[in-house]
Amino acid sequence: MNPTYKTYSQLFKALSDETRLRIIDMLSCSELSACDLLQSFSLSQSTLSYHMKILVETGLVHARRDGLWMRYSINNERFAEILEFLPQLYQVKDECVCRQIKYCKEDDCCEM
Repeated sequence: MNPTYKTYSQLFKALSDETRLRIIDMLSCSELSACDLLQSFSLSQSTLSYHMKILVETGLVHARRDGLWMRYSINNERFAEILEFLPQLYQVKDECVCRQIKYCKEDDCCEM
């Protein structure tokens, strides 16, 4: 899969919420149940479910049913994709997007 700008914008949008960032931070230590997460926040179960739905749908978090509870863990592969993408936004590269700009002279583009 070759993620697009749209894919990454959805990932960054999911990560732009303080509660979801705290959840990611907690999950970076170990897999946790929804019950574990609820004890660390002053959220209702439905609000936590909303945040977890976003994290799971974007692929940032894995979810699995364990009896009555859901258990969540970090998707390391998805975070590796993000870490590979970030330098592409600000570093010079062979396939620079600026070469698609009409007024950009190819010889002068992408020079630091």
